[in-house]
Amino acid sequence: MFRPLEGVRVLDLSRVLAGPYAAKLLQDLGADVLRVEAPWGDDTRGWGPPFTEVDGEEVAAYWTSVNLGKQVIRRDLRKEEDLEDVRRLVANADVILENFRPGRAEAWFAPWPERAVVCSITAYGNDGPRRDEGGYDLAMQARSGLMGITGDAEGGPAKVGVAVIDVVTGLHAGAAGLAA
Repeated sequence: MFRPLEGVRVLDLSRVLAGPYAAKLLQDLGADVLRVEAPWGDDTRGWGPPFTEVDGEEVAAYWTSVNLGKQVIRRDLRKEEDLEDVRRLVANADVILENFRPGRAEAWFAPWPERAVVCSITAYGNDGPRRDEGGYDLAMQARSGLMGITGDAEGGPAKVGVAVIDVVTGLHAGAAGLAA
């Protein structure tokens, strides 16, 4: 099997779908992915049905689709000892994916390792009037106008069935990581 990213260490500090999907794409190309989740796990672990068992825990297929096969550790970044542990992981990563609000990852982890590729996923970029707003797929579908072209002609705007904004964002983030 062709594994062009074999030996590349990816640190996945993201949550929900876009970042984890980008990391999964790199994993599928052979990268070793270490995922850091909060002690209670990612929100998507409970977004089911369907559910399946992973390491003795019932998790949603939604989570499994982008995280299966990753090494997952849980750390509470509000605790200094856990934050220090993740800083050590950052220092040894080749690729770092994060989707915190702008400035949060830099406050915790900067300066980034010189050789590392850092992919920061934000809804509205690092500056501007909306920089601090979260970027949820549903909100992005609405703001982009995508919901205005779906659904019943007599009805109001309708959400696209899948989290298409998150999937496309993850696809582009994964490609950006490869290109860098």
